[in-house]
Amino acid sequence: MTATIERGAATAPVPAPKKAPTSRRPEGFLRSSNGKKVVMAVTGAVMVSFLVLHMLGNLKIFLGKDSFNEYAHALRTLLEPIAPYRTVLTVLEIGLVVSVVLHMWAAISLARRAHHARPVKYVAKKSQANGYATHIMRFGGLTILLFVVWHLLDLTFGVVNPKGYDSAPADRMIAGFDPSRWWVTLIYLVAVVMVGLHLRHGIWSAFQTLGWANRTRDKALRPIAGLLSIVLVIGFLAPPLAITFGVVK
Repeated sequence: MTATIERGAATAPVPAPKKAPTSRRPEGFLRSSNGKKVVMAVTGAVMVSFLVLHMLGNLKIFLGKDSFNEYAHALRTLLEPIAPYRTVLTVLEIGLVVSVVLHMWAAISLARRAHHARPVKYVAKKSQANGYATHIMRFGGLTILLFVVWHLLDLTFGVVNPKGYDSAPADRMIAGFDPSRWWVTLIYLVAVVMVGLHLRHGIWSAFQTLGWANRTRDKALRPIAGLLSIVLVIGFLAPPLAITFGVVK
């Protein structure tokens, strides 16, 4: 409504006072897009570190069963007798699970925020590179998650492994990729390649999020991300392929 002031026969409208703008509650760091990206970068770095160490451990199968079993035993007896059997390994596994959960939470939150910010699709088509990266990160992450569940049931807990849980780690690994179970090796191959593609884009995104990437460093950081992904893929595929084709028995 507007108030009026009489000036003779004429009246002049006077606008009503505007309401003071309400102040919004400041968004916390972890709830912001930048905060979620940092969470993704840090948890991604934790997972990459785990993959590197895990790959190096798997390669010990080429040094013989005893070497591989000793490596597996050493993981379970870290800091013994100061810490009880398997305590350190359990703590590391819990930390890894927390990193995976936080990584997925940040990724899903960012995807939802991007969708709500742009509910109507652009008329212009996305570039093939952007579409490729989006599909790899989305479906690759789901594929990796399902594979990790199978991998744990097979080689860690022995539930679906022919040798069972009570067998030696090297025996479980060799039985898991026996030539008669070629389909397991094929699933492993597809999953590891998906991990490599996921890592290639994820490592580069982490460089950008942490502020390490710029026009000057692009030429060096992009090959580093690609090279690390290739090394991990080859390192993880070497043992199962060697077992399947009878190089390691």
